[in-house]
Amino acid sequence: MLYSTLRALFHFIFRFVFRLKVVGLENVPHGQPVILCANHTSNMDPPLLGSPLVGRRVHYMAKAELFDVPVLGWVLPRISAFPVKRGGVSKESIRLSLQLLSENKILGIFPEGSRSNAGGMGKKGAASLALKSGATVVPAAIVGGYKPFRQLTLVYGKPVDISEFADQGSEGLEQATDKILSVIRTMVKQYESK
Repeated sequence: MLYSTLRALFHFIFRFVFRLKVVGLENVPHGQPVILCANHTSNMDPPLLGSPLVGRRVHYMAKAELFDVPVLGWVLPRISAFPVKRGGVSKESIRLSLQLLSENKILGIFPEGSRSNAGGMGKKGAASLALKSGATVVPAAIVGGYKPFRQLTLVYGKPVDISEFADQGSEGLEQATDKILSVIRTMVKQYESK
């Protein structure tokens, strides 16, 4: 209930304050596991990424220490966030992620890892989870920044096929991650120029 209420509230705010334009909603499949991979521009990215998806929750990993913050620690689990320890993803976080995907849920991941890594190396978690679970990887581009009354664009791209990198170990995961990031960054550039 809280998730649905907050999703609707955030979507209203994004549409009317940030003039949100959503492109490619049809690229997010129904009834199957999905990993949404987006560029990371702001702490507002998680609610933005899931706000247009009526009837489907997006689950996120969040820093474990956030769950110790009063109020926030109560809200986070109720909006489908689960803790991950700083410095690496725990076995418990991986197990829960794979369980969610086995239940045909959506997992939201920012493969750049941090907001300051827009052109750097990506983290391999999204690719690893996708290859282990068979989940569809949907790239998403957040373009325009969160400037009131200036257009913010959220683009859901066509699924990225990374199956060619299965069973290739760490090097394959790096190549799969590079492919996902390359698609996202191309989408960002494409829509920045519009």
